[in-house]
Amino acid sequence: MKCMLSLIVVISILPACRPATSASADDKSKVHVGIVFDIGGKDDRSFNAAAWQGVNRAAKDFPIILRDVEPGDPTSIEPAMRAFAERGYDLIIGVGFAQTPQIEAVAKDYPKLNFAIVDGVSRLPNVASLIFKEHEGSYLVGMIAAMTSRSGILGFVGGMDVPLIHKFELGYEEGAKAVNPKIRVIPNYVGVTDAAWNDPVKGKELARTQIEKGADVIFAAAGNSGLGAFDAVEQYGKDGQGRAQRFVIGVDSNQTWMKPGFVLTSMVKRVDNAVYQIVKDRVENRPIGGVHVYGLENEGIGYAVDQYNKDLIPQPAIQAVEAAKQKIITGQIKVTNAMEK
Repeated sequence: MKCMLSLIVVISILPACRPATSASADDKSKVHVGIVFDIGGKDDRSFNAAAWQGVNRAAKDFPIILRDVEPGDPTSIEPAMRAFAERGYDLIIGVGFAQTPQIEAVAKDYPKLNFAIVDGVSRLPNVASLIFKEHEGSYLVGMIAAMTSRSGILGFVGGMDVPLIHKFELGYEEGAKAVNPKIRVIPNYVGVTDAAWNDPVKGKELARTQIEKGADVIFAAAGNSGLGAFDAVEQYGKDGQGRAQRFVIGVDSNQTWMKPGFVLTSMVKRVDNAVYQIVKDRVENRPIGGVHVYGLENEGIGYAVDQYNKDLIPQPAIQAVEAAKQKIITGQIKVTNAMEK
């Protein structure tokens, strides 16, 4: 029954995947890479989008065959992975911690194939675990939020209420309080299931509630749901000097371009670089198992300053954040990791 289900998945999903002809799909001279996205899909302009950018960049630089799957619901994730495995794909990537059990189940059945999980940790020798120090980047954007806020009240909109997103929340709060110990952070989560990543209406509702309570900067760590917070701050418009009345902070991908003037910065999580590197390692036949950690010290985490937001953050604030960044790297500042509490 399991094999039949996987076969159905192959038939139904592979024609919709990118690079493409059946002849090229059977080209054994190239490394075959399959990626299974989280429920938000590869166009979420955040977490999944970053992974998609990484594999696409790899497809341009290396001789690979790339296929992708966007599951309609969580029950489709493991069959999609098995479909790739049964076709002998050389590297199968799962995007999102929730896929860890599924990728481990498939990896155990196909010990000669290589797998990677973004945001999850596996001890299997054929699975690469790509994890990030999100709390450290969140600390830095928390500092920026506190130095920008006029009300002394900040908002945090998380996606799924899980320890991973608590890392963002706690780091954000610690960074903000390092600037202003009296500052208050209002946290809310979209939900407790995978659907929490793909509900911008609820994200907007939570952001508006926080703004009504006085929050003037909101950090949205909620995947596609976080886009609702972008809409919420935009609705409050700009003052007479052309400055936004409320700000949002993006996450994972650099989202400053989405609502110029309203996006204070983004906590950039370089999922694109991590995914690109793991594909490169497989192409070059390097062992890829084990835990791969990305933080400030190797530019796996950061914050965005570009043409869209450079006028929103004063230079003294940038200097203070950069000084804190170096202290985090050297261990002078220790940011609490909520997953280790």
